[in-house]
Amino acid sequence: MREPLAADRPGTLRRLADAGYRAVEPFDTHVDPHGLRAALDPLGLAVCATHGDVLGPDRDAVLAGAAVLGTDTVIQPMAPPQRFADRAGVEATARDLNAAATRAADHGLRLGYHNHHWELASRIGGRPALEVLADLLAPEVLLEVDIYWAATGGADVPELLRRLGDRVRYLHVKDGPATEAGPMTAVGAGVVPVAAALAAAPAARRIVELDRCATDVLDAIEESHRYLTALEQGAPR
Repeated sequence: MREPLAADRPGTLRRLADAGYRAVEPFDTHVDPHGLRAALDPLGLAVCATHGDVLGPDRDAVLAGAAVLGTDTVIQPMAPPQRFADRAGVEATARDLNAAATRAADHGLRLGYHNHHWELASRIGGRPALEVLADLLAPEVLLEVDIYWAATGGADVPELLRRLGDRVRYLHVKDGPATEAGPMTAVGAGVVPVAAALAAAPAARRIVELDRCATDVLDAIEESHRYLTALEQGAPR
């Protein structure tokens, strides 16, 4: 939603609410948390989590902004590929995230980590680096599994989710060709095994996200909501 929000934040948020969404997951919430809260509340849009870099210099501002927005969860959106190239890098990443989780707890928040494709493509001792990271994280640190990027990294996404189990509290639900550069599509219009992935993590909160889109992104967001609603209701697709 980066470009639509930059062009027309009130109109974009209204369209999300009208499409049936009841929560959002904003980013860069340290920039204008009070203004964003004022825009969300009249539309009945809650903040289910936020994305923010808690491994960088703006950590405390990111955590404070999340608290203003009324969420209880901050997700670290990424750590660079070199941190997952070997076990030492994964161990260092886990230490940094665990330390950040302690700081988040001081703000009444819990911390999560969001994957891209490299955490699945990289193998440590024959296992995806994301699973090795999960083993090293403190119990209170959760995972937000991006099913598109997991598929792009070569994972059998439903099996991955079953192995990770209750550690997965959020899913980024997106679809498309499951390639690094290809444009994404509305959920249900690509090759990602969306239905099987959701069934493998039934308790995880579902967040529609499209990094880029082959069609109008707002149209795709609305189509995604219709698809997921039909899927939840057991309608044939």
